[in-house]
Amino acid sequence: MVSRSRQTRSSNANDYQGVPRPLAAMSKSFRDGFEIAPHHHARDQLVYAVTGVMRLRTESEAWIVPPDRAVYLPARTTHSIGIRGQVEMRTLYIARDAHDDLPSAPTVLEVSPLLRELVLALIEEPVIYDEQGRGGAMAYLIFAEIARARRLGLVIPMPRDPRLLRVCNALLADPASRLTLEGWVDVAGASARTLARLFETELGLSFAVWRQRVRFHSALEAIVAGEPIARVAERNGYRSSSAFSAAFRKAMGQAPSSLRGEGSGAA
Repeated sequence: MVSRSRQTRSSNANDYQGVPRPLAAMSKSFRDGFEIAPHHHARDQLVYAVTGVMRLRTESEAWIVPPDRAVYLPARTTHSIGIRGQVEMRTLYIARDAHDDLPSAPTVLEVSPLLRELVLALIEEPVIYDEQGRGGAMAYLIFAEIARARRLGLVIPMPRDPRLLRVCNALLADPASRLTLEGWVDVAGASARTLARLFETELGLSFAVWRQRVRFHSALEAIVAGEPIARVAERNGYRSSSAFSAAFRKAMGQAPSSLRGEGSGAA
């Protein structure tokens, strides 16, 4: 049974799946480089890192998630999480029928300052919180904030074809690779023409556009970690930080400078 106090609150996700409340909040810390193996939960899940960056994968999509965003995962969605930096994770486990406006597919949400503070505050409440008291009021507001949160189209689509998947996994591991499609032929076991066709048919993106999206997600991670934008721009093949910033803003919806200092707040 889950303890009612924060001091002895369980860090085992299984303890929160049957809690008799529409929301159950868990707090957990992870060290840099930790990998959470593929798994799923009986409840919906809002995965949020107060500090650090998460690399999250499902079978068909991938995201790099800084502290101003969260990923909403419907129940039974198999996913893995890679930890970059010291991550203070706060997770909400949500009953599927708790609210009418919950996302029905994996979705990246912009975390408003109010939603951030509500999540942190709910951690301070008993797991079996008073639904007519402060905990219940916060749960109501959390649902309202999730419903109105801006959905962000920052996903990296992943293929099912094993030939293209080998290429995509290698590029996720090394986004700075300058290999052309011809350079990936031996890895994939398919011709450059076949790979180009698979990018379009399976991912709806060209090789160049997909690789740029991966690079910008990787750049986002580096910027949040404190690397100078000029260095990040150079590593991603841009001759100036201004050109990189313009392209980053167009693709990601915000200037890279807006990410400076994020992830340094106290948990």
